[in-house]
Amino acid sequence: MKIYLDTIGCRLNQSEIEIMAAQFRRAGHVIVPESAQADLVVVNTCAVTSAAASDSRQKVRQAARNQQAKIVVTGCWATLEPQAALQLPGVESVVMNDHKDSLVADTLQIKPEVFDVEPLAREVLPGEHYRTRAFLKVQDGCDNFCTFCVTKVARGKGVSRALDAVLQDVRGALAGGVQEVVLSGVHLGSWGRDLSASLRLSDLIRAILENTPVSRLRLSSLEPWDLDDNFFNLWQDPRLCGHLHLPLQSGSADILKRMARKTTPQAYRLIVEEARAVVPQIAITTDMIVGFPGESDTEFEESLEYARSLGFAGGHVFSFSPRPGTPAAKYSEQVPGPIKKRRSAVLRALFAEAAYTYQKPLLGEHVDVLWEGAQKNADGTWQMKGLTGNYLKVTANTVRNAWNEIQTIRLTGFSEDGLTGMVLQ
Repeated sequence: MKIYLDTIGCRLNQSEIEIMAAQFRRAGHVIVPESAQADLVVVNTCAVTSAAASDSRQKVRQAARNQQAKIVVTGCWATLEPQAALQLPGVESVVMNDHKDSLVADTLQIKPEVFDVEPLAREVLPGEHYRTRAFLKVQDGCDNFCTFCVTKVARGKGVSRALDAVLQDVRGALAGGVQEVVLSGVHLGSWGRDLSASLRLSDLIRAILENTPVSRLRLSSLEPWDLDDNFFNLWQDPRLCGHLHLPLQSGSADILKRMARKTTPQAYRLIVEEARAVVPQIAITTDMIVGFPGESDTEFEESLEYARSLGFAGGHVFSFSPRPGTPAAKYSEQVPGPIKKRRSAVLRALFAEAAYTYQKPLLGEHVDVLWEGAQKNADGTWQMKGLTGNYLKVTANTVRNAWNEIQTIRLTGFSEDGLTGMVLQ
């Protein structure tokens, strides 16, 4: 049977469809690059914002254009609105998040024990979700209670994957030629706490670095209150990528309280300063929400100035989206759409300026880039696109296709979507 796997949203969703792909292949089926070629389509949905939920529905409708394919819908939006998902054209079944791990076995009507053998070497997914980097799911669920977030409702309580199982996943990825492993989770920083009172994420990172030859290890988003003492000393190993994504959400102390975030502007600043003291060129990026209920002009300006003062390497901006089932959706003083749109534009401009400020001093520096995209030029050379360890997007021309290789380049300038470079011979 031919299977097409589609997803939107976070890196965890990408990790999950890679797990499904390995299981389908283990059962003797073929992963295809587009839904038009498939007998079965699985769509892993997202609900973090209303736009993500809308995009999820659109993904299903696109898959339904192939009238011969059966469609299985899973993920956060499908879990929150299963009846709505079932009513979409072509949908045969909806698999809730708490049954997602058995989706492949249940769909194929086989025993899940068939997958409990030596893992297959990782193969890249064909088509739109083609990635050289392996996104490994090491944690799921969340034990925080942020008032704006629907993920807690959709994913349930925090659950960690056992250390030995993660090491096996890493080795499987490396056997498939992976150069970079990305550790992913809904609440990644909580890894291990449900397994043992003494286990922390730093133990998992250390175990991977000490027990595997992984070339690069990257961490996905980390809540700023999850980092234990001496966490940044892990960066003494240069294989740990010099990038931290620490969601802030607001620079206003009052807004953070209303969001039920477990940090303050002062505590967050101390973490950033500690990271830079140990790893001076580390890139720190963040997420921020504008238009949270009750956010005044003064609080927005306070948040804006705080973000400017920290000198982020970049950031994502989200306009507050009231998600059903969350406390903030019922808060009074909802901020009008035009105000949210204006504030979003201002903050995006600030992050663009911050990214330029971070990147400009790096021009002329020699950095290692993992090439993730390759396109042949008319003259026979190749245009390569990839990422540095500190998560800078780089484009360079090479004499051959160097896809999935790490090459040292000299950063030479700016492009529309990042930086340009020259490969060092």
